[in-house]
Amino acid sequence: MWDEGKVLAEELSALRVPCAAVLGNHDYEHGQVKEICAELAKVGVHILDGDHFIFEKVLGIAGVKGFGGGFGNATLQAFGEGQTKSFVQEAVTESLKLEAAMSHLDTPKKVVIMHYSPIPETLEGENIEIRPFLGTSRLAMPIDHYRAEAVFHGHAHHGTREGKTRAGIPVYNVAMPLMAKHTPDQRFALMEI
Repeated sequence: MWDEGKVLAEELSALRVPCAAVLGNHDYEHGQVKEICAELAKVGVHILDGDHFIFEKVLGIAGVKGFGGGFGNATLQAFGEGQTKSFVQEAVTESLKLEAAMSHLDTPKKVVIMHYSPIPETLEGENIEIRPFLGTSRLAMPIDHYRAEAVFHGHAHHGTREGKTRAGIPVYNVAMPLMAKHTPDQRFALMEI
């Protein structure tokens, strides 16, 4: 996985604009997060994990990995076995990290980047059985409270491209396999905020 991080860093080294990113579950798989972050930092990528990046005092970007746990009335609660409580606590911790990052943004525009989805709508197309593992509505709470302009997430490779939080904030699924399916010649999203 570290080798993939090196390849990504090489590709991003050509960027002439600021770049912020979050890591996803694949980046954590082999325990080489520090090495991946170091490679990306060498080329000026700001890895966000419960923190923020401000671009020219106008655009604030808050980022977290996020976590699973389900949505709405089907959100998993911390009850029963210790393993279940640990799973729920990870989701709560990630949403608290996002809330802290967003609370520090005093910019006219705010964007959130995360790996896991904050809404079920961008998961349409994924097997229904795995959707609780692709995100949680706990992540939507700070997004709505601090009024982000937009949210970008990955992780849902077979999901849907767009949705909205309860407060109407647009959420975009920019998972690479989904982008490749819909726009094979352009594997990136260009949005005006």
